[in-house]
Amino acid sequence: MDEREGPDGQTLYVSREVERGNKAPFRVVYTDPEAETRWGFFCENCESFDTAVDSMGRIQCNVCSNFHKAEEWDAAHE
Repeated sequence: MDEREGPDGQTLYVSREVERGNKAPFRVVYTDPEAETRWGFFCENCESFDTAVDSMGRIQCNVCSNFHKAEEWDAAHE
């Protein structure tokens, strides 16, 4: 895992686990090197931690608009 400084100065660990985005992959981020506590996602396109995830699993970078569509869609979510 890659160690990086997070938005609030804390140390975050960017894993090799990825979710495909339309511009570049999103990498899963953890707060600990053992990957026990998940923190969020890191956008490989603009190298930002400023991402958002909704209840359907869509991921979007708030900086460059890179996005990952939900894997499954269910009308019950509407």
